[in-house]
Amino acid sequence: MTHRLVLAVVIVVLAGCSERINIGEPVHETKVLELDKSELTRVELKMGAGELHVTGNSPKLMEADFDYNSPGWKPEVDYHSTGVRGDIQISNSASSAPHGESKWNLRFNDSVLMDLVVKMGAGEAHLNLGSLNLRSVAFNLGAGEVDVDLRGNPKRSYDVQINGGVGQATVHVPASVGISATAVGGIGEVNVRGLEKRGGRWINPLHENAPVTIRLDVKGGVGQIDLVAE
Repeated sequence: MTHRLVLAVVIVVLAGCSERINIGEPVHETKVLELDKSELTRVELKMGAGELHVTGNSPKLMEADFDYNSPGWKPEVDYHSTGVRGDIQISNSASSAPHGESKWNLRFNDSVLMDLVVKMGAGEAHLNLGSLNLRSVAFNLGAGEVDVDLRGNPKRSYDVQINGGVGQATVHVPASVGISATAVGGIGEVNVRGLEKRGGRWINPLHENAPVTIRLDVKGGVGQIDLVAE
């Protein structure tokens, strides 16, 4: 029985060593997508695990910096356009190198109308989206923390869906436009500041007559939700 136990431990140790062998030196890559005639761009980000930063203020359609230390974490970037609509897909896989590191810094153009879809297995996400021309945002996080900043001067109404599994979700919304939000936590606290609850929704005084309204649906599994209007 003792020999079997020792053999099992050796196998586990060797497996761990083989994973570490796959971890190499840090790699830095950049990717630039030029503006074209597309009037709407759908951006889909699929990140197994890591650290994600998204913001606007790019003169290009997209400027991206990727840092990773394992070939399995190398992001794949695909872009195609029909002439009216463009589709950007960026993905990597955490399963091939569970102990690696990955960091994405993405900057998008502020003038192109955008649908943003983010799917993360685990990690940390910082989305500074206030300057972008958004039509919709959908974010799903398995475990980790997400900070979404929507403060800005949007020219159109749009919808935001945020689903967090295990961790904390913080959402900042502008007080200068209409806000209509639901925020529900499974196991954890829901803290709302700058909005009043009415009929099961959190709203601000501008909600009824504002020409622009941000409609939010925030759900948390295990953790804390902070929704702040300022």
